[in-house]
Amino acid sequence: MIRSPLFVLMTALFAVLSVQACGPLGFVVGAGASAGMAAYQERGVEGVARDVRTSSNVFELYSRSDHTLIKDVGVEVYEGRVLLTGQVKTEVERAEAVRLAWTAIDVKDVINEIHVTQTGGLLDTARDAWITAQLETKITFDDRIFAINYTAETVGGTVYLIGIAQNKEELDRVKNQARTIPYVRHIISHVRIKAPMPDNQANGAK
Repeated sequence: MIRSPLFVLMTALFAVLSVQACGPLGFVVGAGASAGMAAYQERGVEGVARDVRTSSNVFELYSRSDHTLIKDVGVEVYEGRVLLTGQVKTEVERAEAVRLAWTAIDVKDVINEIHVTQTGGLLDTARDAWITAQLETKITFDDRIFAINYTAETVGGTVYLIGIAQNKEELDRVKNQARTIPYVRHIISHVRIKAPMPDNQANGAK
């Protein structure tokens, strides 16, 4: 069923307010829950803490340089890989966002997915938030996906994924879930597929 833009806007705004204080995939509530969820992620508690520190540092650098970057640029950090998404109005702003991200602590790589555009508005932002919320819900309740290892961002109908997949089949399943959501135009994955366990270790674990 095709929903009206107003319906999508109101639903998305509600979703944003509902998960505003949440962590990865909208299911982490409070510091205690964050620690509990982090323990189950492939990157572990220390890895999550390190990535959170890096993300905070990027935002701090943005706030000192240009407050519009905090509003316009999304920052997701996974295993030291900084994924930058969003829409800015000039190439100068995009270059500055990337440059500052590289100066943050513990950064191993910066993935630049920032678009330079003069278009976009509240409805687009709300629709993107709605898409992300829908995807998070779908993969969380898919028992064949270890959803806690994924983070998603949507900009202009393009879904960006980062995290760790157990295997290619799981990642394909995540992408297929995204394709079922209305208004999704493209899916871009920066997800790392988990390296298979060597045969000698696999046999020893039995």
